Amino acid sequence: MNVREAVFSGSWYPESAKECEKKINGFLKTSLTDKNIKRQLTGGIVPHASWYFSGDIACNVINCLKQEDPVDAFIIYGMHLGAHSDCYIMKEGLWETPFGNIEIDENIANEIVKEFDFNIETTDSFTQDNTIEVNLPFLKYFFENAKIVPIGMPPSDISLDVAIAIAKIIDRLGLKVKVLGSTDLTHYGYNYRFTPKGTGIKAVDWVRDENDRMIIDTILEMDCKEIINKALSHNNACCPGAAAAAVMTAKQLGSFQANLISYSTSYEKSPGNSFVGYAGIVF
Repeated sequence: MNVREAVFSGSWYPESAKECEKKINGFLKTSLTDKNIKRQLTGGIVPHASWYFSGDIACNVINCLKQEDPVDAFIIYGMHLGAHSDCYIMKEGLWETPFGNIEIDENIANEIVKEFDFNIETTDSFTQDNTIEVNLPFLKYFFENAKIVPIGMPPSDISLDVAIAIAKIIDRLGLKVKVLGSTDLTHYGYNYRFTPKGTGIKAVDWVRDENDRMIIDTILEMDCKEIINKALSHNNACCPGAAAAAVMTAKQLGSFQANLISYSTSYEKSPGNSFVGYAGIVF
């Protein structure tokens, strides 16, 4: 079976399994997971910056999903796409991680592409996009035998239609599947050409307390259409299609509540006039 090469290992996250495990053990010591969440979890929202900036949040969300029942596969939505972009999918092959290759779930993927048009990515022809890859080592570490279906979702109604169909496919196939949406939040500063509140600590506070809070609350309300609308109008999520699709799939699979696990910005680790927000959410 052909293998999609990991292109961000050694830069966005460690190249070796030993160094990845060392980082993961450190992330788990931060104890971000709310121990009071006892219900069965269907999935979550994870950030996708380098592990230095947001690895602790993503790691703890994915670890939080590790419950008693074995997981057959993860649907993981991501990719930086515009509102008029097509949907993307990788429907066969393997994806390289430091802990070993992860297999694409062909059964689920082939059922999905029967119902919708996708740009098909392969092990040899794919977009070099960090949103999914940086979280795959966590999935392989905590869910060694789980397969994945990586999907790029634009911020448009088609993503919600696909998400509903995917939940029906999962139910029809009788599989134990969890879902992840990969998105960072507000990209603020001159580097991102977004400075509505100028610079300095007042801008940081506005991002934390208002702009990011707005999209976080919308995700917690599990309002799929508003996730997309708020992100497009307020620039507070870089992959709102992925986040909305994850919430929609989770709702169709029976989730009714979302919890914020952690929030931070890159400003905490690298203060400056340009920074990014990150949230970890489970549902």
